[in-house]
Amino acid sequence: MTTPLTLDTARRNDGNLVLTAAGEIDLSNIDAFNQALTAATTQAGGSGETLTVDLSAVEYLDSAAINALFARADDIRLVAHPLLMPILNISGLTELVATEPAPPAEH
Repeated sequence: MTTPLTLDTARRNDGNLVLTAAGEIDLSNIDAFNQALTAATTQAGGSGETLTVDLSAVEYLDSAAINALFARADDIRLVAHPLLMPILNISGLTELVATEPAPPAEH
């Protein structure tokens, strides 16, 4: 069974390209995440910009997702859910990719 994941690529008002993921990223949906990352980094790279990958609505990702992010470390910056920050730090990804925690959700 595939874990729920939604992916959306759009330009923000400032013109920067953002890939937004919501749900969980694991082996069941890594192909969709990889395809979205590839398409978005190609689109951003064509205009000489760095892709922002917004993981603020992702509370779980597995090693396949971390590997996908490592493979594109030179081309992305991350906004991550605070729960992901320890994993991103331990993996060493934060040493290669500009990473910021997402602001807390307002209730």
